[in-house]
Amino acid sequence: MTQTLKAGVVGAGVFGGYHAKKYAELPDVTLAAVFDVDLARAEALAGPLGAKAFDDMDAFLAAVDVVTVATPAVHHAGAALAALKAGKPVYSEKPLAVTPEDADKMVAAAAKAGVPLACGHQERVVFQAMGLLDIPEQPLRLEAVRRGTPSDRNLDVSVVLDLMIHDIDLALALCDGEPVAVEGEGAITRSTSLDWVKAEATFDNGFTAVFDSSRVAEARERTMKVVYPSGEVEIDFLTRAFRNTTPYPLIENFTETPAGKDPLGLSVAGFLAAVRGEAPRPVVTGQEAARALDLALAVEQAVDG
Repeated sequence: MTQTLKAGVVGAGVFGGYHAKKYAELPDVTLAAVFDVDLARAEALAGPLGAKAFDDMDAFLAAVDVVTVATPAVHHAGAALAALKAGKPVYSEKPLAVTPEDADKMVAAAAKAGVPLACGHQERVVFQAMGLLDIPEQPLRLEAVRRGTPSDRNLDVSVVLDLMIHDIDLALALCDGEPVAVEGEGAITRSTSLDWVKAEATFDNGFTAVFDSSRVAEARERTMKVVYPSGEVEIDFLTRAFRNTTPYPLIENFTETPAGKDPLGLSVAGFLAAVRGEAPRPVVTGQEAARALDLALAVEQAVDG
């Protein structure tokens, strides 16, 4: 009989709400606790879902088996390290951290505790549902556009760590090479960090990835083109449609699969399966998320430099 895990969510904002509700829906796990420095906000999320609210981290960690960190990005590392040092498996929203030092500390703490560390790069679930990760060729080029309209959310980090990092993770998932050079341009227009950035990363195997991200666009846009030796795949993430000219079949009705319908649910379920030992790893590991962060920070440096 599968043990029912007691889950806790750190952060009672928008994404904390998504994760709390997902734990309340999934089988063999129960939402036990919500932590927020604002106890009233934690109670507003926890109460309707039958969970307990906390503003004391030690008491919160004592009440749960697994932890999701859904705070503003600048606080991911602090909350995750507290949980990992208490021996709790952690699912962190992206980005894993905002400095490579903190990301390395999180990966090391998870290894020391012998528990999974997962990161919420959920577009990876969509790629898996499409079958794109099964194409047996190395891509030659990737072009990604990810633009959003102005919002007051996630302004604690740049557009690179807010939006572009999704496409950086996907590029790294597709390519076996290592980035060796990064060029970029961008601007600050309405916050204290970069609001639009265009960057190009060159890899040691000849692969090139071009990223174009904005959070001050007039309309939302989420597209990607991946060029292979045998053809191209073009994806529109908003309409969930794609065009494939490679000889390798992709899953046309992927939007009707469980992963296509609910990427967050599949990502969280994959984390829980790793916790239970039913899967060898979560969908995106801490090491992979740290690698995406490294390239994201290299993009920021290229723009600032």
